[in-house]
Parts: sequence; C-alpha cells; structure tokens
Amino acid sequence: MFGYVNINKPELKMKDFFKYKAYYCGLCKTLKNRYGRFGQMTLSYDMTFLIILLTSLYETETVREQDRCITHPVKKHDTLTNEITGYVADMNIALTYHHLMDDWQDEKSLAGLTGAKALQRAYRRISRKYPRQCREISESLNRLAECERQQENNIDVVSRCFGELMASLFTYREDVWENSLRKIGFYLGKFIYLLDAFDDIEKDTKSGSYNPLKTICNNETFETDCRNMLTMMMAECTREFEKLPCILDIDILRNILYEGVWTKFELINTKRNSEKGT
Repeated sequence: MFGYVNINKPELKMKDFFKYKAYYCGLCKTLKNRYGRFGQMTLSYDMTFLIILLTSLYETETVREQDRCITHPVKKHDTLTNEITGYVADMNIALTYHHLMDDWQDEKSLAGLTGAKALQRAYRRISRKYPRQCREISESLNRLAECERQQENNIDVVSRCFGELMASLFTYREDVWENSLRKIGFYLGKFIYLLDAFDDIEKDTKSGSYNPLKTICNNETFETDCRNMLTMMMAECTREFEKLPCILDIDILRNILYEGVWTKFELINTKRNSEKGT
C-alpha cells in the first residue's frame, strides 16, 4: 500500500533532490545495519518523507557520511542519518511484520509466515521500545481487516483505519506537536488508502478482491469523485502541516505534499485514458 508519497523531481532543485536521496539512502543503510538484507527490502519513499518531516520539526542533529552499496558499488554517495532514521526504520519493520502476519492469517501464505518468523524477535524488541505505536498499529490493522471481512463500502470508514495507523507513526513524541502530527498522518494515511484503492480498482474488479470503490467505479464521474476525495484529504493534511515551525528542508516537504503525492494519480489517469483512446 506504500509507494505514493514521493517527490516531483522536475520541480525540485538539484541540491534538494540530492539531499532527499541522502535521507533515503540513510534509511536504507540503517535498515541493513539493524535488520540485514531482509530489512533493506522493506525500504519505501513514503517513510523517507516521515524522516524529513520529523527531522525538520525537531531540528535533530544529523550525520552526513559517504558509503558504497549494491546499488552504487563504484562511486560513494551521501547518506544522512539521525535518531529519527532509527525510529522510522523500526516502524518500517513493525509494519512489515504485521503485513506478513496478515498474509499468513488471511491467505495462509507460507512466504508470509516465513517472513514474519524472521522478523519476530526484532518486532518484540520494537514493541517493547515503542509499545504505544505498536499497539495502535495492531488495533488499526485489526479494524481494517474487519471492515474488509464485512465488505464495508463506506470509503470514509475504511480509510479511517489506515489513517489512524499512520497517525500513530507520525506521533514520534507525545508533546506540543502531537495533535498536528497525528492529523497530518491521519489525512495522509486516508489519502494513501484512497489512492491505492483507485490504483487497484480494475485489478480487484477482475479478481473479485475487496475494494471499497467498486460501488462507484462505473459512474461517469468516478475519476472526478476520487480526485475530489483525495483533494480534501490533502487539504486537511497540508493545513496542519503549515502550522508546524518547519524551516529545514521546507522546499522538499512542500514539493512532496503539494506536488509529489499527485504524480502517481496523474500517471494512473494517463495510462487509463491512453488505453481507452481518450
């Protein structure tokens, strides 16, 4: 369900693009150091946004290093890491563990069971370190699973579950910024769930899989209705974001929230219209 919160590269200054990549590579490096190659496979651009947001808000001291990796074996590249990177890496693993467990419980996927067992010890350590986040993640995913079992068609009800999950991740500390961070995570989470459902509607319709947008997907105004829902989610998200005293990397953050999150939606529409010949 991740992969929708990214930059709009053409509209980003080169210095900001390379800094964004350094944060991304820093997360990749931290996942590998803490959880090995399997941990690296959970890497996502969505979680890179969370690192930049929290680093900007809390002005966390960040270490810049140069490293080589499998992707860049010859030339060294910059990595940026700090305590936020470690937190986000742990949350990434917690989400992956629950996703793998869901695959096993819902589909009896042996790959899901094997992966979950591989991460079980790490997840126990993370849950002891961040009990509130792990509890809220579990509760949100349980509510989401129940909605899917009941074939819930109310998109607001279903997307709320994922919004609450993201809200728990964004609440790094229970402090003066907690309310705004929760709202940013909540509305961004709803946006991600809606966009994922919009992206998968054709595949889910053919396969018979659950998708809360099935009841409206044949409407002539389907694309417009989805765009309006997504716009409302991002309007609420950015309203809360602008309340935060973020100065560091503000151009990267605004690029993502005002432009980057829409690139996938436009790609989906372009592909569909091309296939329809419109």
